[in-house]
Amino acid sequence: MSRFPVAISLGAFGADFVRERGQASFIPLLVEAGVTRIELREELFNGREDLAALGEAIRAQGLECLYSAPLELWLEGQRQPNPALEPTLQRASACGAAWLKVSLGHLTEDSDVAALADRLARYDLHLLVENDQTPQGGRIGPLTDFFARVDALQMPIGMTFDIGNWMWQDQSASSAARQLGRFVEYVHCKAVVRNPAGKLIAVPPAPTDLHQWEQLLKHMPSGLPRAVEYPLQGEDLLEVTRTQVDALARLGQPLVQPATEALSHV
Repeated sequence: MSRFPVAISLGAFGADFVRERGQASFIPLLVEAGVTRIELREELFNGREDLAALGEAIRAQGLECLYSAPLELWLEGQRQPNPALEPTLQRASACGAAWLKVSLGHLTEDSDVAALADRLARYDLHLLVENDQTPQGGRIGPLTDFFARVDALQMPIGMTFDIGNWMWQDQSASSAARQLGRFVEYVHCKAVVRNPAGKLIAVPPAPTDLHQWEQLLKHMPSGLPRAVEYPLQGEDLLEVTRTQVDALARLGQPLVQPATEALSHV
């Protein structure tokens, strides 16, 4: 059985741990765990990185690279895309990333979606817009509006579907998958529970979560890259990571009939 591609969002290893060690230090572990894509997190850079060297280290190990930035495409009250998009594109390009992931922000009827084409034209980067945890970027309505406009303009912009983030705005992940599934190009996987203080937190999936994710993936193109975006912790970090990567790689795989059963139907 072939494996579907799996990414690791580096925040899964813990923000302080990643900032202390540097994102480049996790490359060998990801390769050994069978990861296809590394997701760099802009908010976890410690200010000492050589972005070009980081990109070269990623390429040398044969990993795909996605650059994730905590940037909203539209700021409140502004018709044009966020001016911070340009320097973000520059940083992502310096890392050799093939994808830039951002969030939607404050989209309105007046937002100039077509202007994104001009911003992106100078970069060999594919833009992905993710449902985040905010009222403006984490609800189904604004995202369906955005992707309908993108589709009408035939702009090459895809969606990152974060399964867990819908809970922050009390949105149905199943409804979101039905309405947005055809635009999805990348899936963020995380189970979500409330801690004793009542705060929503990401946790590793239980079997019931994996089953639910299987159902959501049926509304999306087959074999999409899927990312671990929940805590990866343990004494044997490689084994913990490999176990989760293997679980996600199997999601959405077609069931194979046992040979004896297949023959019985001939």
